[in-house]
Amino acid sequence: MAFEAYTLGNPGETNMADFDLVIRGGNVADGTGAAIKEADIAVKGGKILAVGKVSGLGAEEIDARGLLVTPGFVDIHTHYDGQATWDSHLQPSSWHGVTTAVMGNCGVGFAPVKVEDRQRLIELMEGVEDIPGAALDEGLNWSWESFGQYLDALEARPRDMDLGAQLPHGALRVFVMGERAAKLEEATPAEVEQMRALTAEAMRAGALGFSTSRTLNHRTVKGDPTPSLRASEAELLGIALGMKDAGRGVIEFISDFNTPNPESEFEMLDRLLTASGRPFSVSLAQRHSRPDGWRRLLGLVEGLVAKGHSAKAQVAPRPIGVLQGLQASRIPFSMCAAYKAIQHKSVAERLAIMRDPTFRAQILKEANEPLRSEMAARLTDFDRMFPLGDPPNYEPPKETSFGARAAREGRDPRELIYDYLIEGEGQNFIFAPFANYAAYNLDCCSEMMQSPHTLIGLGDGGAHVGLISDGSYPTYLLQHWGRDRKSGKLDLSWLVKRHTQDNARAVGLDDRGVVAVGKKADLNVIDFDRLRVEAPIMKWDLPAGGKRLLQRATGYRATIVSGAVTYRDGETTGALPGKLVRGPQAA
Repeated sequence: MAFEAYTLGNPGETNMADFDLVIRGGNVADGTGAAIKEADIAVKGGKILAVGKVSGLGAEEIDARGLLVTPGFVDIHTHYDGQATWDSHLQPSSWHGVTTAVMGNCGVGFAPVKVEDRQRLIELMEGVEDIPGAALDEGLNWSWESFGQYLDALEARPRDMDLGAQLPHGALRVFVMGERAAKLEEATPAEVEQMRALTAEAMRAGALGFSTSRTLNHRTVKGDPTPSLRASEAELLGIALGMKDAGRGVIEFISDFNTPNPESEFEMLDRLLTASGRPFSVSLAQRHSRPDGWRRLLGLVEGLVAKGHSAKAQVAPRPIGVLQGLQASRIPFSMCAAYKAIQHKSVAERLAIMRDPTFRAQILKEANEPLRSEMAARLTDFDRMFPLGDPPNYEPPKETSFGARAAREGRDPRELIYDYLIEGEGQNFIFAPFANYAAYNLDCCSEMMQSPHTLIGLGDGGAHVGLISDGSYPTYLLQHWGRDRKSGKLDLSWLVKRHTQDNARAVGLDDRGVVAVGKKADLNVIDFDRLRVEAPIMKWDLPAGGKRLLQRATGYRATIVSGAVTYRDGETTGALPGKLVRGPQAA
């Protein structure tokens, strides 16, 4: 792209200034993947009016000489469905340059809903996405029943970024089928027709798409499977045809791909996409038990593309893993009876008890007893448990694991972990990756990201608040892959494209994601040399005093939404220009 000066309309009509905002002399990665070039950017009325050499004056000007300027990041996989109803600041995502977030993923959400099913949806969200039920109970005002009314409630609140919502299968199914949905019963033809009509209604009201889950990992807080787990092909087809009726919407899909095998499930997907003509995305990660299985699934996605479908796999730029610690929801000793007896106490109270040598001996004795569950096994994979550190290291060498260190020192890894947990006043976190780290490096992530059939996603901003802190993916993507990785770094301009234009196009938002004349003025001004993901901390600031992991970043000099500066040097300006995005947006 040649950075010449372009204009729309007559910018000189302002009283004193020609533009609302001018960003001067930045190194612009424009979101297309083109080479980074120095340019000015002029903004007026929330749109980009000029890119190149801008001679007019801005009512506000930002000196971006030596700084990186990018489009605002588009995060297509978040879970702010509850938080967005009570909070105008969608942190942590807004700290990481995100200017548009898409929620309602994984088939969970809060609309449509009947009064008698509200608690069921809270229990589902708490179980699947680890958002405290008490916080949802207090924070949600339930001023809606239909999905359209839910969008109206979202639209009434100003916020620090734009927000789009998807229709969640779990809520839709419970709304139509009630208790039978929770029991995984098959929908009747009449119920399928009702789901089709409600889906078309939701898409026309402004849903960006529809999401469903077919994985056993997704359960309610009581341990029951997600209602959509065994939804029939006829049900899914009815919903897909509802999207066709409305002529809009993306299908988002997560599955174990074992009914009865991946090929069979993708044959079903082929039939759904052929009938509906809708775009499709599916979550993809490397399972440690089958390190090459992701290639098989990606090959099946490529097969859909070869048949003419619009299909993508959502992938992550780093390991997917939990943070264990005394402030978190779990520690490696959570299955021990002695720990269960004190887990309800405050961090300070547990610390005092755990420093007692007698208690320590009892916990370590119980921790060495035979494992009784899959969760217990996951909590004790010591070779894939690492001190997170500050700054956090998400590609730690194998030799830094607690298992490897214990082997070198001839000690029980449980002892090392116990002592680490009670150091630092109980604020230490253990990073325990369970996906994307089979070979103790991120080469698989590099390979996934570089496929033309993938999107960068799965950050889950707003979810897993006591265990996972992956809303920092946008910052990590640029910091690690564009600057810090010792080998296998990726082109910075291309990385920007992956989290801007590519994601925006995938969900039908063609009005953003590129620094170009006429596009929405969502931008980041970044001190790339200083860009860094900070260590996560725990805050007790959700409704009802609920806790959540928060993770900030350094290096963002300014984040701009619709031409208004929302954050300067990581601090909110008070501006809340963010809007609800209703449906696809034309360029």
